Amino acid sequence: MLKIIPLGGLGEIGLNMMVFEYAGTIFVIDAGLMFPEDYMLGVDFVIPDIDYLRQNQSSIAGIVLTHAHEDHIGALPYLLKELRAPVFGTPFTLAMVRQKLEEYELMGSTALHSILPDETLKLGPFVLEFIRVDHSVLDGVGIAIQTPLGRIIHTGDFKIGYSSADGMATDVNKFAKYGEDGVLALLSDSTNVEREGYPISDKEICETLMRIITGSSGRVIVALFASNIARIQVILDIAKANGKMIIFDGRSIKASVRIAREMGYLDIKDDKIIQIDEIADYGDEEIIIITTGTQGEPMSALARMSAGTHKQIKIKKGDTVVLSSKFIPGNEKAIAKIINNLYRKGADVIYEKISDIHVSGHAFREELKLMIKLTQPRYFIPVHGEYRHLILHSRLAKEVGIPKENILLAENGQIVEFDKKGGRVNGRVSTGRVLIDGKGVGDVGRSVLKERRVLSEEGMVAVTMAFDEETGVVVYGPEIVSRGFVFETESGYLLEDAQCVILEIVEEVTPDVANRVDKIRSKIKTALRQYFFFTIGRRPVILPFIMEV
Repeated sequence: MLKIIPLGGLGEIGLNMMVFEYAGTIFVIDAGLMFPEDYMLGVDFVIPDIDYLRQNQSSIAGIVLTHAHEDHIGALPYLLKELRAPVFGTPFTLAMVRQKLEEYELMGSTALHSILPDETLKLGPFVLEFIRVDHSVLDGVGIAIQTPLGRIIHTGDFKIGYSSADGMATDVNKFAKYGEDGVLALLSDSTNVEREGYPISDKEICETLMRIITGSSGRVIVALFASNIARIQVILDIAKANGKMIIFDGRSIKASVRIAREMGYLDIKDDKIIQIDEIADYGDEEIIIITTGTQGEPMSALARMSAGTHKQIKIKKGDTVVLSSKFIPGNEKAIAKIINNLYRKGADVIYEKISDIHVSGHAFREELKLMIKLTQPRYFIPVHGEYRHLILHSRLAKEVGIPKENILLAENGQIVEFDKKGGRVNGRVSTGRVLIDGKGVGDVGRSVLKERRVLSEEGMVAVTMAFDEETGVVVYGPEIVSRGFVFETESGYLLEDAQCVILEIVEEVTPDVANRVDKIRSKIKTALRQYFFFTIGRRPVILPFIMEV
């Protein structure tokens, strides 16, 4: 029995993690994170629940990475803290991973193995071959997995660009050859299944950026994903052609550029790079700043510029700010806030909705159809996307000729199994999401999130009282303090009346009652909830601090 088990990435954007299992051997494709949704207050990011891997850690032969985006490698440090397994990836992917593992002090205990397109990797009964794919990051690969029951193709994140800015076009010939040889199942990226036709070309993006930069009379600030090395090279080439100087601003962009230069992926001369504290030595028309923060990240360089809190760069009239990336769903409000603030400060802002300054790294519908036609799979499994994407991709596969019974629609935790009789979705393993808050891993759950939501919406009321241990008489309080609930100076009567409610409870529960303090505490919580809801329609968190002295 061959098992394919998604632990993340099917039913959501991010958290990509897929388990392949046969005859006691397991290997994992990708270990990604996702950024928190709106209701996850205070959470930094989210990783997949790896309980199934914990239970089977002696069977894990390796972790194979398709590319260097956070939704595919971001959970790796947390996985490797618990599970020791070799990691395989292309050179640029491993360089980004190495930097991440050094931060978590895991390099000494982790074996990293470089793989290249056209190379073969054997993990137990699995033989993996790697296929170059074009994506919005260097060194992306798809994987052809030869199993005892047939070949499985995992596309990774891809688009079919016949010419790409970084020269790493998707190897359609290799996909076609596997299709001729026979493919049992295709696992294909579903992210852009809602987009008709084909994406615009990298050449068009280059021309648009050239027009924007050469047409600007002031500073140009380009924000993009730090891993988009091909786009950075385009901007460097434009700067060189127009005699402009480059400033890299932001920790992640500097790290990516350093790695890409060391590996020979970036062609740039040192005399074209200046440090941010040299900005005053040049005219505005000579400066291009490359930075991050296109998704509205609150502490990013772009967010600080828009808020006026950046120490060295103050946005002013004449600046042109280019957001050269797509808006990731869920980030629209944060991005809109940054754009509005930049406009308020006098900048001209150019973004995807008003100009072609970004091309997606994910295949559109016609490219997805082509991938199915190239590989001619017997079974089709849509991956990487929210549930609607998986459904639409399933329908697309049916249009192209895959029989309905051979389209296996699975969600996280469901087992896709193959044997000599065929494939099916059958059974489930434990999976879910683990929330990362600061240094805490998994210590924030539903109940904590619910408390945070109530605190954010309703506020808090704390009651402090002290009783004489012998007589039971109140010797301090009740003192009531509220936060995020009401203005105490303007609604003093409300808290004064609440004191009366508390004192009535104290009178009801006489000193001779067993466990008096616990009962008073419980009654205060119930009574104040009812009182506040009756008077102003709110349900604040009630925190009674009652002690005997």
